[in-house]
Amino acid sequence: MDYKRITRINDPLFFKMHELMKNVFPKEEVLDYELWKGPLEDPSIRVFVAVHENEVVGATEYRYYQDWNIAMTDFTIIGQPGLSIGRFLAQNRSKDLQELAQANGKELFGMFAEIYDPYKVAHYEFGTVKPMDPFVRREVLSHLGYKRIDLDYVHPSWNNDGEAVKGLDLCFMPNDENVHELPSQLVADFLTTYYTVLPNKPSEWLEMVNGLKEKETVDLFPL
Repeated sequence: MDYKRITRINDPLFFKMHELMKNVFPKEEVLDYELWKGPLEDPSIRVFVAVHENEVVGATEYRYYQDWNIAMTDFTIIGQPGLSIGRFLAQNRSKDLQELAQANGKELFGMFAEIYDPYKVAHYEFGTVKPMDPFVRREVLSHLGYKRIDLDYVHPSWNNDGEAVKGLDLCFMPNDENVHELPSQLVADFLTTYYTVLPNKPSEWLEMVNGLKEKETVDLFPL
């Protein structure tokens, strides 16, 4: 299996990746094909696919924020069982991020991720690939070391229609597992920067971010 970066929209592997995304994620979670041109060309956004026998069987997108020495996992896709795709992606992503942090003269502090909470939502419109089941993914991410941020979390819909998307937790995987809280300002600054691309913010999201700014720290709980 090969770990290949995609940096242009006309890469044949990107078409395969986008089709895979549509097969496993709800519609409102998938950015339109044409809108990917900018993100793919952005050097701070790292999009990689797992290629097995010339087919895209997995993908991950993430980014490293040099000033904060943190990362964000945008998504991880496992296209089929039985190939250890999740482990392959996680190991290669971790290696890449550690190299970026080392080039910044630091050891990576940790990584954010939005994680579906199937205990709150009765049904998700996901594809039929069992490793992508929200219960499975949540437990795998817990095993990796992610912790739930104590926050009534919503995020803006990627349809950019101003709707609030619920049913997820914002989580953080600290490099030091003894870290049990984060500076609230870090979380607020990260979310503000991360969602700059979506100008239509729902009122619930604005209230959530403003609430973070009024606190000193926010707790990390078991996932």
